[in-house]
Amino acid sequence: MLMRLAYRSLQSLLVTFCLFITVFATDLRAEDDLRAMINALGEGNFSQTAKQVEALAKTGDPKIVPALEALAAGDLYQRKSDKQVFLTKSSAGNLVLIDPLSGEEVGTEASGALAKIKVNNSLRRTVRAALGGLTLMSPDAGVRLQAAQTLLRAPSADALEQVETALAAETDGRVKTVLERARAAALLVSDRPDGEKKAAIAIIGKAGGQDSLSLLSAALASADDTLKPDIEAAIADIQDRQALWAAGQNVWYGLSLGSVLLLAAIGLAITFGVMGIINMAHGEMVMLGAYTTFVVQEVIRTSFPGLFDWSLAIALPLAFLVTGAVGLAIERGIIRFLYGRPLETLLATWGISLILQQAVRTIFGPTNREVGNPSWMSGAFELGGLTITWNRLWIIVFALAVFAALLFLLKKTPMGLQMRAVTQNRRMASSMGIRTPWVDALTFALGSGIAGIAGVALSQIDNVSPNLGQGYIIDSFMVVVFGGVGNLWGTLVGAFTLGILNKFLEPYAGAVLGKILVLVLIILFIQKRPRGLFALKGRAVEA
Repeated sequence: MLMRLAYRSLQSLLVTFCLFITVFATDLRAEDDLRAMINALGEGNFSQTAKQVEALAKTGDPKIVPALEALAAGDLYQRKSDKQVFLTKSSAGNLVLIDPLSGEEVGTEASGALAKIKVNNSLRRTVRAALGGLTLMSPDAGVRLQAAQTLLRAPSADALEQVETALAAETDGRVKTVLERARAAALLVSDRPDGEKKAAIAIIGKAGGQDSLSLLSAALASADDTLKPDIEAAIADIQDRQALWAAGQNVWYGLSLGSVLLLAAIGLAITFGVMGIINMAHGEMVMLGAYTTFVVQEVIRTSFPGLFDWSLAIALPLAFLVTGAVGLAIERGIIRFLYGRPLETLLATWGISLILQQAVRTIFGPTNREVGNPSWMSGAFELGGLTITWNRLWIIVFALAVFAALLFLLKKTPMGLQMRAVTQNRRMASSMGIRTPWVDALTFALGSGIAGIAGVALSQIDNVSPNLGQGYIIDSFMVVVFGGVGNLWGTLVGAFTLGILNKFLEPYAGAVLGKILVLVLIILFIQKRPRGLFALKGRAVEA
């Protein structure tokens, strides 16, 4: 009895051992087959290499992913002596060889002993499609989403079964939506029945967007007559929706430009309205604010790199103080002696603008300076068919916040009351005991300070150079005159109106001719309403 039990135990062990040896040998044989297929990537022309990539993809083995990624990046090499293929990395002038399946370092060779496997754009597309199919079953939802998007951009009938298998097992909503579109795109280039293809056309047409339009346009050229009406209807529907979204995108661009014009013009509206000064150096205050931001970021980069995301918060008060101080010095030193002489004031401020530009060129140089975006102002997001960039969105929010703060200052503070009194009737305000010269000085400093914080915002979307302010001074004056001199609400409406009008004219007339047309329209408007959209009221103003 004991002998029989021992015999059976030994028999079981032998069977288990044989199974282990069989599986191990099968794995080794499979790995040898993969290695031979990878080595074949270095043989033949681009077309033959593409076929080899497709053959590798059909194995479904994730071990080949690093080799395919290296091939797409142009980092796959073949050793000349034995035609073996390796991944590589540089080390002391030589190349370290990395096994494409195990990822282990297997030696070092001189760069001359290896030949890079060449790729072209067509082969890269084949590799990307293969990688997409291989990574559809990844446990990481982000990897699966990227793979699905790759297959959507490069549909292939060969990947249809893989997509359907992944779609049946998918649980993530976002990935599933993209997989459904990728399946529909693959159906259009397959030999499936027309009923399935019509359903696929409906899915792609419903998705909309430029990618869907490209897929349907490509399918239309080779589609059967029974499918062409469906494809043409889907294309027309997408184009109609795109026209609406394009109009919405133009409105967004116009709001973005309007917020920039508002920031640049709001300080000018105050000084022009209260003091009647045509300040040609206003653009240079904007430029000084942008350079203040540059200096703050340079200090943070060299001494406190961890504070970079706070650089704009630090630069805002500093830019306000710097440009406000410069404005106060200009008013006290030059402009106060020229009140009542508008031509002399214009020439003097123009000369100051040239001096400030040359001073900045001497200190910082004539070339553009780099001002970086904090992480919270970088990137973009999709909203329906609109692309919204974070820096433009934050600038709109910032412009409206500055407008609200300035409105509060003018309506709810003693300083604002005095400014409004001087604007409406300077002589009466003076006779009531208001020190109009100091109101003028503080108003000019305030307007310059606001121009400085406008420069902080503009540094995020424009080149920081000595000529930065020149691009905004004319537009700022147009906004102020169009909206109504000295009226903040007029400045707000004027800035956004001109911004949107510019962006709608640009696609048809071009940027330069579009601005000329806007200028002509403003001239015609001023002929009918000389005081702008929102004219100030008061005895002195109306005199």
